[in-house]
Amino acid sequence: MNLNKILNLSVDCVVFGYDTNTKSLNVLLIKRYLESEKGSKILVDDYVLTGYHVYENETLDESASRVLKELTGLSNLYKKQFKAFGDPDRLKHEKDLIWVEHEKFNLRTITVAYYFLLKTEEVDLKSNKNEAKWFPIGDLPDLGFDHEQIILEAYEDLKIKCLSEPVIFELLPDKFTINEVQDLYQSILQIEIDNRNFRRKLINKKYIIPLDEKQIGVSKKPAQLYMFSKDIYDKMFQKNYLINI
Repeated sequence: MNLNKILNLSVDCVVFGYDTNTKSLNVLLIKRYLESEKGSKILVDDYVLTGYHVYENETLDESASRVLKELTGLSNLYKKQFKAFGDPDRLKHEKDLIWVEHEKFNLRTITVAYYFLLKTEEVDLKSNKNEAKWFPIGDLPDLGFDHEQIILEAYEDLKIKCLSEPVIFELLPDKFTINEVQDLYQSILQIEIDNRNFRRKLINKKYIIPLDEKQIGVSKKPAQLYMFSKDIYDKMFQKNYLINI
């Protein structure tokens, strides 16, 4: 297999996951750490998105899927290519220059950014070799390169996307309550939604299927569970808002 890298072209992956317990939209980041040769000084200590060079025999989509699988072990997830980042100075902050020299990166690397949607519980962080960690979108750590900009632009794109397509169901368990859907919309859009209005609109959607099941293991009154039917949605899909909030 030809694994020759295109030295000035990479992909970066913004991995979004939603935690139904904390009701927070999170981003999966990996540790970037470098000490001096004698180990007496920490040169770089922050977090970055997962990403890598594109191989000569790959499409951009194939590169992004490969990088995502290497990080999470997962494939066939929702992904969207949303922008290319090519500012001449995007790798030239002081700590980034140290990292670039150590890793022999091309200073004029252009990256094509994707975002992925998955369920946080699907990722095994305990055995992750990259020291991956979830961070709330509103509480990001110190980031390398231009990755804060990439994350925030991915987030803005996701806000728009979740109003026109049912992508939020990629972030929820297969069986969910109406309140969990509402909490997720509120977390992404950073707005308050009228509960009664939202519930009425959602349960009237033919692709939201009520199940003969209720929550288990909750201290309060268990709520009705529902599931999303992609088959029904695809059959009736029209280019309009999923839910008018």
